[in-house]
Amino acid sequence: STARVRVRIGATVIADSRETQLLTEGNLPPRHYFPRKDVAMKFLVASESITHCPHKGDARYWSVNLNGGALDDVVWSYEEPLAEMSPIAGLLSFYDELVTLEVED
Repeated sequence: STARVRVRIGATVIADSRETQLLTEGNLPPRHYFPRKDVAMKFLVASESITHCPHKGDARYWSVNLNGGALDDVVWSYEEPLAEMSPIAGLLSFYDELVTLEVED
């Protein structure tokens, strides 16, 4: 997508990109996947959590640690997704329900 997409938690911008991949699948909400270079990785702490999706593969998670508080497992990535999902390999996505997502055309 060439739209500018930002993720904020409070006033802090966690991600800001014009190079997101928008993934829509079935009844799930659409998700923006961000290149790591556009994510403030200093706020992310790797989690032990892993989930499996039959369509995308195994996801690993990060928590956001900000101002002494944490949002657990709010960020995920498919490091080695199934072949048909290769465009999102290594990109990061956020639970929009737990952060503020802003999209500008």
